[in-house]
Parts: sequence; structure tokens; C-alpha cells
Amino acid sequence: MIFEDDYDLIFKTVIVGDSGVGKTNILSRYTRDEFHMECKSTVGVEFGNKKVCINNTFIKAQIWDTAGQERYRSITNSSYKGAKGCLVVFDLTRKDTFYSVDRWISELKSSADAEVAVILLGNKSDLEEERKVTQEEAISKAEMYGLAYLETSAL
Repeated sequence: MIFEDDYDLIFKTVIVGDSGVGKTNILSRYTRDEFHMECKSTVGVEFGNKKVCINNTFIKAQIWDTAGQERYRSITNSSYKGAKGCLVVFDLTRKDTFYSVDRWISELKSSADAEVAVILLGNKSDLEEERKVTQEEAISKAEMYGLAYLETSAL
């Protein structure tokens, strides 16, 4: 029997991006398989955990969902400490959130450990008719920073 606290490794991952890009629903979908259409803005940082088994190694994924508003920036910056991974999320239907990716990556580089793995994530891919950021634009930005790029929908 495996207990909640039984794990071999723990990996901290931080989710960052502007307010309203869907960070909380990404966390909720991954950790609890839930989606909430009406989701309130995160205040500070929220946490989620999920245990996975890879090659008989139990890994606890500790995921930090950060607030996207400027007033919480000091809290967001401190959440980078010890992170092994980071998702930089933008909303495919809002060009302003795509433009903010540069700021988020700059902040990440100045506050996170140098070896943190980073993925650029375009969210809300299910809203194709409202899409404002092309896949080519997003891939180009990811390549500019040497990042992997994924598109998702928490729906």
C-alpha cells in the first residue's frame, strides 16, 4: 500500500503568467481533474500536489500556482527558489499576455536557479475562433529563448 507521504523524490514546479491566463485551472485539472469556468484570481500563491510513478520511482510533484498581478510580484519572486521546473503561461486569445512572456522569462532568469527547466505554454487552445497568437509566433518566441513550446486547454 502506498501512502500519501511515500515518495522517493520531490519536484517543485512553478506556474507563472499574467492574471487570467488559466494558471489555476491548469493546476486544478492536473492535480484533481477539475475545471471551473468561474475561477477567482489567485491571491499570493496556491499549492497543489500529485504523486506519479516513473520507472518504479515515486515522485511528488509540488506545483505552485502564483498570482499574476503586479502587487504580488515579491511573493511570486520568492516562489522561484528551489523550483526544478517552471511553466510560463500565456492566453492564446489575449495578445497582451503573450507580450508579457518576455517580462516573465526575465524575472525567472533573475530569481530562479540557473538549471530550472522552463516550458512556454499557450493556454485556451480550445478557443480557436478567438485565437490572437499564432502557433508560429509562439514557437518563434520559444525558440528565441531556447524553450519547449506546448499548447493546452484546461477545459
